[in-house]
Order: sequence, then C-alpha cells, then structure tokens
Amino acid sequence: MAGVNVKNYARDSADRRRTTMAGKVSAQPGTGILLVTANVGSLFEDTVHAHKPHFVALHCQEVGGKNYEESMTHVDSFVKELLSSDAMKEYGKARIYLDENYRSQEHFTALGSCYFLHETLKNTLQFDFKAKKYKKVIGKEIYSDTLESTSMLEKEKFPQEYFPECKWSRKGFIRTRWALADCAFDLVNIHLFHDASNLVAWEKSPSVYSGTRQKALGYVLDRITDQRYERVPYFIFGDFNFRLDAKHVVESLCSSATMQTIRAADTNEVDKLIFREVDNDRKVVLQLEKKLFNYINQDVFRENNGTRLLEFDKELSVFKDRLHELDISFPPSYPYSEDTSQGKQYMNTRCPAWCDRILMSSSAKDLVLKPENEDKAVIYDNIGPNVCMGDHKPVFLSFRIAAGAGKPNANKHKCCVVQ
Repeated sequence: MAGVNVKNYARDSADRRRTTMAGKVSAQPGTGILLVTANVGSLFEDTVHAHKPHFVALHCQEVGGKNYEESMTHVDSFVKELLSSDAMKEYGKARIYLDENYRSQEHFTALGSCYFLHETLKNTLQFDFKAKKYKKVIGKEIYSDTLESTSMLEKEKFPQEYFPECKWSRKGFIRTRWALADCAFDLVNIHLFHDASNLVAWEKSPSVYSGTRQKALGYVLDRITDQRYERVPYFIFGDFNFRLDAKHVVESLCSSATMQTIRAADTNEVDKLIFREVDNDRKVVLQLEKKLFNYINQDVFRENNGTRLLEFDKELSVFKDRLHELDISFPPSYPYSEDTSQGKQYMNTRCPAWCDRILMSSSAKDLVLKPENEDKAVIYDNIGPNVCMGDHKPVFLSFRIAAGAGKPNANKHKCCVVQ
C-alpha cells in the first residue's frame, strides 16, 4: 500500500481490473487458501479470480505509503473499493486491521492485515489473545488507527535500538490466529529493516544489515512460539527486506573488472565505487553509491527468473531449522520501476533481491505439502510480472487444506498443535 498506488487506486482499478466475476470457488476437495504479501497498494482481484480460494489473507506493509501523513486519508477509499470489487463480492466475512495512527511513533508500524472469507466457508474462528479463546467470525469488521486495544491480534514494533541509523522506524509485526477446516494456524505480517547504504552492505559478508534483520526475525520467532499460547503451525509473510550478499554479488558480476574508489572531499569517506572492464575502452560495468546500484545488464536479474543469483540469497539459511520456503521460481521482487510503462524494469537504486517472501514452520509446510495435494495445486509466485505495481512485486502462495488435516486435541477449537 505504498505511495501513489494507494492515492490513485480508484482510478487505476477502473483501468486495470478485468470485467470478471469471482465465480464459484473450486470444486476441488479441501479448503482453498491464498496468502498474499504486498508492499504496495496492489490490485490482486485477478489472482483471487484465478485461484478461487475460500480464505484470503493479504498482508500489506507501508500502509499509506512513504508519505503517509499525506496519503493515509486514501487508505479508507482503498479498503472500501476492495471490499466492493467484483472479485470479492462473494466474500461475505472480512477482518481488516490497518495500523494508521502515525502520530503514535511509539507504536506505529504502518502494517495492514486483511482477511476475506468466502460465503461457503462455515464455522471459521479467530483467536482472542486476551480471552485466550476462539470466536466465530461473522460479518465484516474494519479496525484502524489504534490497534493496541484490539485483542484479536498481537502487534509489536521493534525497539529503536535494533536500527539506530534511523531517527525512528515503522518496522514490526502483526500476528493473528485462525481455525478453519479443523485446523488452527498463525498468520504473521512482518516488515524488517532495509539496507540504508549499498556501500555499507558491500563492505563485508554478511552485511551489518543482514545481522539486524536476523536479530529482529529471531525475536519474532521467539515471540510466536513462547509459552503464552498453545503452539500451532505458522505462516510469516511480508517484506523481510532480505538482500543478496552484496560483497559476493559484486565479486561475481564484476569478476574481470577493476575497481576505482572515489572519496568525498570533505570527509574522505568512500562516496562511490566504479567497476570498469579491463579492456573494451574500460567500459563501466557497475557504479555503486549509497543509493545507487547501476549495473550494465539488468537481464541477469530476469533471465531464468534470476536463478543464477539465488546462491547469494543467504539470509534465510540462518533459520533453516525454524523456517521453510517453497522453491522460488519468480524474479527478485524489488526494486521495480514505478514508471507505469516499465512493468519489468528494475530501478538502479538497489541490487534486485527477493525481499517479499512467504515462510512457514515445519508443521505449516506439512499442511501445504500434503500427499493428496497435487503439485499443480500449490503455487508460489509473484503477481503482475509485466505490470507496474509499485517498487515491490506482490508474492502469493495458493494451496489447499484437506478436511481434517489438523490433529484435534481435547479442545476442539485448538487443533493442529504440532510444531
């Protein structure tokens, strides 16, 4: 929900939305689940129409955009437009949680968690963290401004000392818990810290920013698996801001180039790095600055969905025993051009990376990859590969939960206890 996409949502939706109806949900067995993460005011109705899920979870980061003080007023219009769209008209139950209170720097995360339940989905329950019991989901409810008083979620903003370079940060997470199809699970919306400088990220491997993200993600995992509540499978999806190992990426992309270092006259600090070919008139291969990553050939990030660079995507490996991800088969999700005519073009601001992800616990992975699920029934991909959708491409996971997939315990509303 970032920037101009929210502001121009009503106008853009008329231009981009196909004249399709949601149609009946698939007759395939099981409960269809669609998880979407979008650090943009993205349009995802076509994805809903294509997969016809029973339950849709949309996690947005940067609600109101980077200029949230000016754009926050447009968020309500976005939500109303979304709820009334053709693709969502058969979703008679909804829970919308929007952290809009930017005046509260102590709590503001700019996260938005939106959940839509199809009219055919019966007996869906949501967990009340204060009462420690499930409540039946009825009708449509929208919560905004101050979410601290809402017991149907847990919201935390990361401590300021996690990212001291910023005067203040909006990064944090929102957790909700659901029970449907005889199974309970947590859905966590997360936004981790970015790379403030390409030059600092390049200095060492792993970068100092990678360490900050690791600390914050570890904190979230500890919180959602502590002893306060029963453990259930969990899905964490949002903008992790995971970056490629900059030092090793540059070494790979510029293996036969020479490096020129340019320092600032007043501070003598490195201001710019220029990598040139040894011959060929010393053509510039890469120019690296604090907020510039200008590589000569962007095709390397798009060809074969950028899989050549997956070896440098290392940040998740630290959590290999706690977090799992399906195979990535889409190009880096960030930073795309915000020029509406350049849907596949990356900006020359950062090295393209898979920032937007859908991760899960071992028990959640077991739910997704049940033997009865055919490969084609599980899809992990991006949205709008050829369309401008902001600087992040939304990423989604579509799968089905078989009836009785969970393992009920003595409390029928607390199932899927395995972790």
